[in-house]
Amino acid sequence: MGILAGLVSAYIYGMQKKPMPPVFTPASNPYAKGIYANGIIESYQKNGENINIYPEVAGAVTQILVADGEAVHRGAPLLRIDDSVQRAVVQQQRSQAEAALALLEELRAQPRRENLEIAKAQVDFAGASLKSAQDQYGKQLKSYELDPRSVSKDALDSARDAVKVAEASLEVARRQYRLTRAGAWIYDIRNQEQQYNALSKAYMASKSLLDKYTIKAPVDGMVLSIKAAVGSYISPQGAYGTYTEGYNPVLVMGSPPARLAVRCYIDEILVSRLPQPKQMSARMFIRGTNISIPLKYVRVQPYVTPKIELSNQRTERVDVRVLPVIFSFERPKNIDLYPGQLADVYIEGK
Repeated sequence: MGILAGLVSAYIYGMQKKPMPPVFTPASNPYAKGIYANGIIESYQKNGENINIYPEVAGAVTQILVADGEAVHRGAPLLRIDDSVQRAVVQQQRSQAEAALALLEELRAQPRRENLEIAKAQVDFAGASLKSAQDQYGKQLKSYELDPRSVSKDALDSARDAVKVAEASLEVARRQYRLTRAGAWIYDIRNQEQQYNALSKAYMASKSLLDKYTIKAPVDGMVLSIKAAVGSYISPQGAYGTYTEGYNPVLVMGSPPARLAVRCYIDEILVSRLPQPKQMSARMFIRGTNISIPLKYVRVQPYVTPKIELSNQRTERVDVRVLPVIFSFERPKNIDLYPGQLADVYIEGK
């Protein structure tokens, strides 16, 4: 029985299982001298890559007005940051500018009619006082001339001095009247104008800064990702990532979803085998499917850079250098593709 059991076990374990059929056919080189490259799908841009949006001010997020994958137009508000402090500063500087303008208008409106009337009345009063002093002095002088004993020398001198004081008072009143009628000094007006201009510019600068607390779409496109949440703190460095433990763009935008691009990284050893741009032919294979898509050459970034591992662009670098080549393609109808998705690309070589 032991020998029989051993023979049965050896037969069972020696049987070869039929392999499972592949889920999809691996991408094969469609060209006789094709060049393989890793590719990453991204939104189509005439230049550059995806649009990384950073705020120009720091603060807590109070409202997010869009969602991932939403199409937006240029100038549409995307996100709002707490602006309570900056709004109070703007109101304060606006009030200061309005106060400076009111003072400037007051200086330009001088002389005030009421002040001019008071100055004129002071001139008339000084003139009447002078006339009274002159009459009093004249009477005492005639009395003194008729009978020197009728008026003392001291009283006569006092009357004469009163006339001189009245004349001086009249001259002061006249000059004060001319000063009032002349209005504000031109240098005071110019100084107030500069004060008003400085406060107005400070108000406009604060108001412009207040607008920065609302992040707006720089172009027409689609929101690819939002790295912030309501209540989280963001700064010009971006938003702190919970999983990456680094700072990321607050929002990432791409072009409208009708057209996508694929960025291929060609190993520096294979760069010499690339054909001329006008003769470049390439196909992209979607991983996990049997679908291949023809590509249209867009441009080459003429700068060979160190290869960045796409799994973690922040830290993982190797010594291989690559040349980025960008192709565009029409979005297929039978499958959904998203920016950031990896793909296999073959380029027909020389």
